[in-house]
Amino acid sequence: MAEPQSPPPRTDSSPWNWLLLVPIVVPLLTFLFNHDQPRLAGFPLFYWLQFAFILLGVGTTTLVYRMTTKRSRP
Repeated sequence: MAEPQSPPPRTDSSPWNWLLLVPIVVPLLTFLFNHDQPRLAGFPLFYWLQFAFILLGVGTTTLVYRMTTKRSRP
């Protein structure tokens, strides 16, 4: 009877993964958006800053993905 093989070592321990904390922590900093002014197109700071947080999350996730994936060369 063959012995079970151990799983291969994890390769997702890149330091780039720590950047994924940025889009989680930044929206929790309420002092950034606890204001009514300035307004953009009539919307208070809170609303358009939420949209900026989405862009921050997408940008950070894209950067981490690109920096941690191995590219095969032809």
